[in-house]
Amino acid sequence: MKIASLEDDLDQARRIQQVLTTAGYTCTSYQQSRDLLAALRTERFDLVLLDWHLPDIDGDDVVRWLRANIGPRIPVIFLTNRSSEDDLVEGLRAGADDYIVKPLRPQELLARVAALLRRSQIAEPANDGFDVARYRIEPAARAISLDSTSIALAPKEFDLALLFFRNIGRLMSRDVLAECVWNREIPATSRTLDTHLSNIRQKLQLRPEHGVRLSSSYALGYRLELTSPAEDVPSSPQ
Repeated sequence: MKIASLEDDLDQARRIQQVLTTAGYTCTSYQQSRDLLAALRTERFDLVLLDWHLPDIDGDDVVRWLRANIGPRIPVIFLTNRSSEDDLVEGLRAGADDYIVKPLRPQELLARVAALLRRSQIAEPANDGFDVARYRIEPAARAISLDSTSIALAPKEFDLALLFFRNIGRLMSRDVLAECVWNREIPATSRTLDTHLSNIRQKLQLRPEHGVRLSSSYALGYRLELTSPAEDVPSSPQ
């Protein structure tokens, strides 16, 4: 797996590279945003780590360029000193998939990298049918069934549901959902996304008894999670 790391602090850059290479990844380190952007035009990376503040182009602008020119397939993690909710929301809206607040903790970095790389394999577009919990998804036929019962969905509802099923466990911001499904930004005042989310939640019965849950993280985005059968068992009276 090839990882690109953008970090202008040389000591920090060396530490990131050492942690990743020791874990078996191939890590190329860049100190300037323009060098990373040039590399992204000609090389394929499996994941990108971005510092937020850089001497030439800030990380949020880098990820916006990446999403506009390469698309959603490459997972992006922000490494940042910022920890306020507003700052984290800004990074996710720019198109990042996750963030790590400094100081860097090697085991946390490796765990988040591994998790995003696993999810990105699910996210790769393909027409092969696949199963998630009690659901069968057939991208080529644009069909989704629950316990072998087909569920009728409008075109954009199917696209949105497919995006979630291909990205189980991955937090996706409203801006990323809008870009991937509608190919445009949806104003915050619009109810389009909320209506479609409500429709797929109801039509697909995205509930723990069916093995999944569509959850929202306030201001950060939405995530389709797998649930265990135990979550649907009522607790016994005390």
